[in-house]
Amino acid sequence: MVIQIEPTNQTLYDEDYYLWLRTTINQLRAGQFLSVDLDNLIEELEDMGRSQKRAIGSLLIKLIEHLLKLKCWDQERERNQGHWKGEIRTFRREIKKALKDSPSLKPYILEIFDESYQDARKEASDRTQLSIETFPVVLLGSLEQILDENWFPEYNHNHYGKAD
Repeated sequence: MVIQIEPTNQTLYDEDYYLWLRTTINQLRAGQFLSVDLDNLIEELEDMGRSQKRAIGSLLIKLIEHLLKLKCWDQERERNQGHWKGEIRTFRREIKKALKDSPSLKPYILEIFDESYQDARKEASDRTQLSIETFPVVLLGSLEQILDENWFPEYNHNHYGKAD
């Protein structure tokens, strides 16, 4: 007679994450709280929170980067503004969805706003190959404006993004 030993929760977590996840969900639904692998469950929940923060931060940087290109990249504006505006709309929509699903992230997005703006300036400079000074140090607008689907920064023709 062969005795099969069920894997422990830790082994299951390490060897088959999806099966661990399904098992944990089933245990919680069945009220089998003492069987739940709490250490890994807590770790996963913490990771989910960090992941949401990273995702919203990344979306904010991409949004601002495209707003900066729209405002400042003179040479490419006419050819690319439609694409940039489409990307801006997509990033705004994704941020709004994330904030609707997790309204408690609103203070976090305010907390990272200034740093995200400076990161977006660097990204815009890298992607356009224009000097970072091309992109204004001062914020283009408030967070509310940047997230407003109908707001775009004022374009100053022949002021930014000119080739030297």
